[in-house]
Amino acid sequence: MDGGGRLDQPLMRSRLQRGPEAEGVGSPFRAPLRRERVGRRRSRVPFDLDRWRNRLDRTRSLAWVAAYRQWIERFARRPPPRGVGIAGALLFLALALGYGAAIGGHVPAIVDWLKDTRDQAANAAGFRIAAVSLTGQKEVSREEVLAIAGVTGHVSLLFLDAEAARARLMANPWIADAAVLKLYPDRLQISVTERQAFALWQKDGSVSVIAADGTVLEPFIEDRYRNLPLLVGKGAERAGYDFIAILDRYPDIRTMLRASIFVAERRWNLRLSNGLDVRLPEAGLEQALERLVTLDREKKLLSRDITSVDLRLPDRVTVRLSDAAAQAREDAIKDKKKKKGGDA
Repeated sequence: MDGGGRLDQPLMRSRLQRGPEAEGVGSPFRAPLRRERVGRRRSRVPFDLDRWRNRLDRTRSLAWVAAYRQWIERFARRPPPRGVGIAGALLFLALALGYGAAIGGHVPAIVDWLKDTRDQAANAAGFRIAAVSLTGQKEVSREEVLAIAGVTGHVSLLFLDAEAARARLMANPWIADAAVLKLYPDRLQISVTERQAFALWQKDGSVSVIAADGTVLEPFIEDRYRNLPLLVGKGAERAGYDFIAILDRYPDIRTMLRASIFVAERRWNLRLSNGLDVRLPEAGLEQALERLVTLDREKKLLSRDITSVDLRLPDRVTVRLSDAAAQAREDAIKDKKKKKGGDA
């Protein structure tokens, strides 16, 4: 500074000037800076394109989130529509009641109540069932048909499901086919086609009444089915119709038939009324029956003292004698041998 208290040199000049003391070799400040700058220049990393692409994608996603957030905030600022609180309360109450009904097992009762209410409204509008025309029923009573179809005093014609009623009717084994027709405003027409009892089927010690297609109609209880042909064995209910149709061509054997036994689901045995068993082949059934009829007509085979006739082989007939007949035959053979010995 000079005598007037002023700086001897301007600050800018002193800042720009670099003397030997500031940049000298022995300066403890400038040399490390130069080395640091040189080091920085050497450690530069090449430009990574994938890295910048990832950053750009992040920026875009953040922009999308920001826009979505602005949309949510704008929606939240709007006042809710009128009645939202009431609707939410009603929805919550309905859910609570539904959950309680499901847990308590009251859903069927609620559904029935709703159906009754619906039918009452339809009946009041003029759709009450006033007349029911029913045809074709014989084994199934009128009351059973109406109950199966779901036709009651409070069911309306408008909400009666005709297809469901038909399906329920056909689920009954006696009913082979059914038709349900709604004639508005108040008439209902039902026609059914029933199966006929064809035979008795014995399996595992139980006897049932079956139709021609093998459908089990009911357990054998009533005496009116006693004269039906008896089929025995697994699969006999399905194969019995064709077999009985063949036997009907031979009335002499058909009248003596007591039971038809299906063996291994392949062939049939006949049990006649006199206790005689006839073993039929798997193939050539009609030819075997023809031979049996011929032998009985010519030699009275079925009236002899025998227990079984085997027709399974096409070139021979095997007969088994009863115990008494076999013993008598042995005695006759012994007497014959004694007579031959005495003559010698």
